[in-house]
Amino acid sequence: MTTATEQFRAARDFLLAHREDYAAARAGFTWPRPEHFNWALDWFDVIARDNDRTALHIVEEDGGETRLTFAELAERSDRIANHLRALGVAAGDRVLVMLGNQAELWETALAAMKLRAVVIPATPLLGPADLRDRVERGRVAHVVVRSEDTGKFDDVPGDYTRIAVGGVPAHGWAPYADAYTTPADFVPDGPTRADDPLMLYFTSGTTARPKLVEQTHTSYPVGHLATMYWIGLKPGDVHLNISSPGWAKHAWSNLFAPWNAEATVFLHNYTRFDATRLMAEMDRARVTTFCAPPTVWRMLIQADLSRLAHRPREVVAAGEPLNPEVVEQVRRAWGVTVRDGFGQTETAVQVSNSPGQVLKTGSMGRPSPGYRVELLDPVTGAPGADEGEIALDLSARPVGLMTGYHGDPERTAEAMADGYYRTGDIASRDADGYLTYVGRADDVFKASDYKISPFELESALLEHEAVAEAAVVPAPDELRLAVPKAYVVLAEGWEPGPDTAKALFEHSRQVLAPYKRVRRLEFGALPKTVSGKIRRIELREATAQGSAHEYREEDHR
Repeated sequence: MTTATEQFRAARDFLLAHREDYAAARAGFTWPRPEHFNWALDWFDVIARDNDRTALHIVEEDGGETRLTFAELAERSDRIANHLRALGVAAGDRVLVMLGNQAELWETALAAMKLRAVVIPATPLLGPADLRDRVERGRVAHVVVRSEDTGKFDDVPGDYTRIAVGGVPAHGWAPYADAYTTPADFVPDGPTRADDPLMLYFTSGTTARPKLVEQTHTSYPVGHLATMYWIGLKPGDVHLNISSPGWAKHAWSNLFAPWNAEATVFLHNYTRFDATRLMAEMDRARVTTFCAPPTVWRMLIQADLSRLAHRPREVVAAGEPLNPEVVEQVRRAWGVTVRDGFGQTETAVQVSNSPGQVLKTGSMGRPSPGYRVELLDPVTGAPGADEGEIALDLSARPVGLMTGYHGDPERTAEAMADGYYRTGDIASRDADGYLTYVGRADDVFKASDYKISPFELESALLEHEAVAEAAVVPAPDELRLAVPKAYVVLAEGWEPGPDTAKALFEHSRQVLAPYKRVRRLEFGALPKTVSGKIRRIELREATAQGSAHEYREEDHR
């Protein structure tokens, strides 16, 4: 009988062996489904034994560095686990972890897994109101936060253990540093069931109150074998993923996917994004695989990409759809193609352009190994549509899918109705099975009875050199009921005003069909969630109210 570790390794090695053979990977991959599994104990500690290769490399803005080997992290996480246990952390307890990109974040994540505690990741950007919601709805029993953030909890009620990282802890806060003098001999207090909860994620809330997504000891650790495959990671790689702690993509590509592959996690901390400095650090660290959200890619192409001497072997983007113009500029500069992928906090990567696949411009690729993806007809709800809601067939339920929305059985039932997990995202499928993102179901709108995909219009606008970012929403119109309105962030060197508006309207007329072209335009910053996603609901509300700063196409011909 094979062990859980052996099952996991076999599945991992199968995907590594077929890194660039999508057809074989898709046909032959099966999810490991052990009864018991603890990724920290059964995988990380196993690969860390006597392993002096770098597991974590962090470079600070001032040049300071932290390097930890696999063996060092295994030992440290044992000490942290023993220390947390002494402070009262037990199996099933909810632990809110609000740390930056610092070694303690990874130590705590591994330690909590070993204790079978449930981690609630949180970004340090959260304020007291958000924290009250998380502590209350998450039933938090313990918090681990940076010392400089302890004041945010002064008005957050609850009988929870307070642990402070760094500096001199405030009164009532236990110093995290005491853990380093705790004995390192860790003994688990029992087996970990594979379906035990591991993480509770509050979604970013672009349109509504954040949902609470429950992931298990297999759904994320094992599920992210698909993410490892999409990125193209392999042992010995140095992987840089630009993502803020507290959000799902951080766990995707800064924890599970790289260490599933036995790669190094590399981070560069900065207070303000500097493309030139980032590329210098990528060169110095010899980054081989690189993942960034579209916002970062759009900022990178504003810089001189030729400054990067050692180009990564694999480059990917996730979080929001990637515009084709960005892909083309990176290809010209680096000779590599940015490969898009689609997933959610609720899942690992469901659809992607993995290494070796023929890429189609604008497409996010084909279903990941282990995922049966359907498009549900918007009217009948039946599978097999050429365009419809992206859904996962639950008769072949992938391991990398959440248990459900914690504490919300009605929302869970709605998302899992009729044998499909419904993503709320719309895509089209071509004859070769490639999927192209259309938009969120609640973002797509009609103008003159034509269906409009905001993403398509935003991609067209980004082709113009004046546009750094764009978001398109419907604007009320007496004749057409609604027309596309674009909110635009200008690239450096461009000024808002009628001349720039006229140039963008002319560009829209040249590259878009008449029914699609942008009819309204406004310059300014885009409202975003703390995870960096555009809050389109705010733009729709502002548009409905009207604006004195709006430019109209009919006035700028």
